[in-house]
Amino acid sequence: MTMALVIAGVSLALAQSSPQPAQDGMLKNGPPVWDANHDGVYTCDEWRGFADRLFASADRNRDGHLDRFEFATVQKADAALADADFGYFDENQDGKITRMEFVEKPSAFILRFDRNGDCRVTADEIKAGVTPKGPQGPAERPRDRFH
Repeated sequence: MTMALVIAGVSLALAQSSPQPAQDGMLKNGPPVWDANHDGVYTCDEWRGFADRLFASADRNRDGHLDRFEFATVQKADAALADADFGYFDENQDGKITRMEFVEKPSAFILRFDRNGDCRVTADEIKAGVTPKGPQGPAERPRDRFH
């Protein structure tokens, strides 16, 4: 419930923010579906588990790799992956994605929001990641003013 409220608040903040594309594409359809224990914390282990299951369901011919046609299934499985690039996952650029290439590739969501590098994204990190920043550049200090 708390995470839902945070995400709702984040979505509202995104909608009300400046005309800059502050709409974070990773949150436009709500939080990721791969939070296995539903605690509102998204971990690397949860991502790998989700990616492994997703790979298994997308590998229709069970040959151990995904071709571009099978990869389309991945793009439809989760809104956050809708714009995923085949080449991002195809490390060796051989035209197919192995299970290891897919599962071991870091989650773009975790890369985007994991502020402290602990492989866990919390509600506070999501909020910090979408909160508009203050003015750019150094803050003016009173002693810097010339009267």
